[in-house]
Amino acid sequence: MSVQLSERINRLEESATILMAKKARELASQGVDVINLSLGEPDFTTPKHILEATKTALDGAYTFYTPVAGYLDLRQAVAAKLKNENGLDYAADQIVVSTGAKQSLTNAVMALVNPEEEVIIPTPYWVSYSEMVKLAEGESVFIPSSVESNFKITPAQLEAAITPKSKLFMFSSPCNPTGSVYTKEELAELVKVFEKHPQIYIISDEIYEHINFGAAHASIASFESVKDRVIIINGFSKGFAMTGWRLGYLAASKPIAAACDKLQSQITSATCSIAKRAALAALTSDMTPTYEMREAFRKRRDLVYNLIKDMKGLKVNLPEGAFYFFPDVSYFFGKSYEGKAINNSSDLSLLLLSEAHVSTVSGDSFGDPNSIRFSYATSEDKLIEAVRRISAFLEKVK
Repeated sequence: MSVQLSERINRLEESATILMAKKARELASQGVDVINLSLGEPDFTTPKHILEATKTALDGAYTFYTPVAGYLDLRQAVAAKLKNENGLDYAADQIVVSTGAKQSLTNAVMALVNPEEEVIIPTPYWVSYSEMVKLAEGESVFIPSSVESNFKITPAQLEAAITPKSKLFMFSSPCNPTGSVYTKEELAELVKVFEKHPQIYIISDEIYEHINFGAAHASIASFESVKDRVIIINGFSKGFAMTGWRLGYLAASKPIAAACDKLQSQITSATCSIAKRAALAALTSDMTPTYEMREAFRKRRDLVYNLIKDMKGLKVNLPEGAFYFFPDVSYFFGKSYEGKAINNSSDLSLLLLSEAHVSTVSGDSFGDPNSIRFSYATSEDKLIEAVRRISAFLEKVK
């Protein structure tokens, strides 16, 4: 039977990170020793005090529907976190808790973007940004950056991308996939551009806030001139090793928060009641496990950087946050491995999986076809072995 799917779903691409992780699992199921560096998932277990809070919640019968935007005490805790850690004033009714930061992002895009309105996205970008824009029937406008610019855009580039159709700007800092972090001074220069264009809203994806190896995290919402147009996206997956709990949140002006609440009420309603009790414990308890994870990631970053920075054919920068490297691999385009052509980063990524048994993600899906992404959110032993395999493979590319 021929199934006539909607044009909306036909236009949508499958998540490249999830697809590569799936391919890696399929190969591993055949007995192949695959090192999976494709997913952005901390390899640490959720801290014990958060797990204990979950047990307490179960004993307390937190098993009923909750408010769509989340329990009041959790939203108050998010507001307190934003105040104490970021110096930002938000009330509980400006917070919406969702099933992961991905849903928070989608809620915001769908609540703001009309068909044919433009969403400005610096590249490289997280793979789902442009697909969310497709769902809203908007148009993505990309601003390129490169390893030479430390994967950051300039105010002049931003100004040049703005048109009468521009509605939204969305970016992440620390950035997935590059690990680049915008300083407060760099954000201030971008804000000067946004001040001239009051019709543009800003989604600031800060999910990697706690994995920042440099200066204190800076949010673009700290600039009063644009704060009411900023939607902060954050969550628990990265900083608290809670990927499977599916918990994210946004903070925005009351009208935008209310719109996202309304949208969510018709799609998923509230997220898991038990998970939200765990999130409350994460925000209100000892942050030592988070800081220990950050230092472990810093150590791994330095280890991998020293192993790959002089590797033939790679152009790589030193990431300032998150847990990814995003090397430019265009040197290998037009070459081949044992007769198998490498025309682009997708070819290279697939060959690394099939021949070197290391799972990475092509840069095409991040808006940069010259690069590949790999995560260093795994053990040092696996990272050393993965780099050894990649190096041995690349030596055979001619």
